[in-house]
Amino acid sequence: MSRFWKIALIAIVVIVVGFVGFRMLHKPSGDEGSAGGGRRGGQQAQDAGGDNNGKDAPPVPVTVVPVTKQNVPIFLTALGTVQALNTVTINPQVTGQLLRINFKEGQEVKTGDVLAEIDPRTFQANYQQAVAKKQQDQALLATAKSNLDRNVDLATKGYISKLDMDTLRNTLSQNQATVQADDAAIDSAKVQLGFTKILSPIDGVAGIRAVDPGNVVTTTSSIVTLTQLHPINVMFSLPEQNLEVVREAMTKGLPLEVAALDRADAHTIANDGVLKVVDNQIDVTTGTFRLKSEFPNPTSALWPGQFVNVQLKVNTVNGGLVIPAQAVQRGPDGDYVYLVQADNTVKMQAVKTTAEVGDSHVMIGSGLKEGDQVVTEGQFRLKPGSKIKPLKPGEVPAAPTDEELQKAKKDGKGGRRGGGGR
Repeated sequence: MSRFWKIALIAIVVIVVGFVGFRMLHKPSGDEGSAGGGRRGGQQAQDAGGDNNGKDAPPVPVTVVPVTKQNVPIFLTALGTVQALNTVTINPQVTGQLLRINFKEGQEVKTGDVLAEIDPRTFQANYQQAVAKKQQDQALLATAKSNLDRNVDLATKGYISKLDMDTLRNTLSQNQATVQADDAAIDSAKVQLGFTKILSPIDGVAGIRAVDPGNVVTTTSSIVTLTQLHPINVMFSLPEQNLEVVREAMTKGLPLEVAALDRADAHTIANDGVLKVVDNQIDVTTGTFRLKSEFPNPTSALWPGQFVNVQLKVNTVNGGLVIPAQAVQRGPDGDYVYLVQADNTVKMQAVKTTAEVGDSHVMIGSGLKEGDQVVTEGQFRLKPGSKIKPLKPGEVPAAPTDEELQKAKKDGKGGRRGGGGR
């Protein structure tokens, strides 16, 4: 093949390939057109549907409440431990056989009640010996006094020497001192005899006894422990940054109120306590300081060793803005609420909470004003600009009317036709 024909063949191949490529790129395929039209129609339908879900969508029923003003108590909370006002371990003060126990375990006793008795016979004998010894020494004292009185007249006449008179006077003084010692011995024996009856030093509740009658007890033996429950103390600790708040509240001159709640904060055990003492130092290992509160505890609702949650009232904010806690949502930029606008749409309003009010409300420091309406239920269906149907707490949305049902049915059919077109 000549060079000319080779060049001509190559040119023809290039032309054919270019033509086929052009046709493939610009061929108006019916399937492709249908698919493109479907996509465009679907996008238009989607856009239309988006508009329907926005401006033309029915209002979302939600529960709204107004922002109210009220006096809000400010509390500091902590974990506390109930502690008896007085705890006394009863030990005998003399050694002897325990004859009887005069209390029942768990019984309330009064000051001066006889709790137990020790065999008194040995101590009674010692007391009687001390009394007899005094009587003997009193007789010697009387004899010494009589001898001195008889010799005073003889000494003035020179019949008794001065040395003998000094001896008589000294004998009288010795006997007087002996009688005084006997009085002290009698008192001591009487005290020891009294120790055979073990008395209650406080009003309290008897615990479980540690010894039974018939045993020989000593001064190191423990018979029972008494705890005083009326009143009773609750000890708790607060972080050191709260010290200034507590001290400032105490300077107002009014006792600070304290309440004790159960561990689950489900109910209040006692709310009539007062703060008694703030410890005089901060624990450097924990950065906390201790406080002692006192409760009358007339029904023994608080028990020694019990753990409670403590609320210390340090202040009251007059006219605080309060809303239900469930209205506050947490977002990436902080807390916010859905605020109802005049046209029954909502917007996200940033707020700052400053304190809890009871178990269900919070106080707002900024972001709202009195009378503003906030959404408390149904927030998950909302976005900024959503139309709402405001309901009162506990109110149920009304059933849809026939017209609304027909409109919803028509919108549903239109959507299906759009889908069929795609």
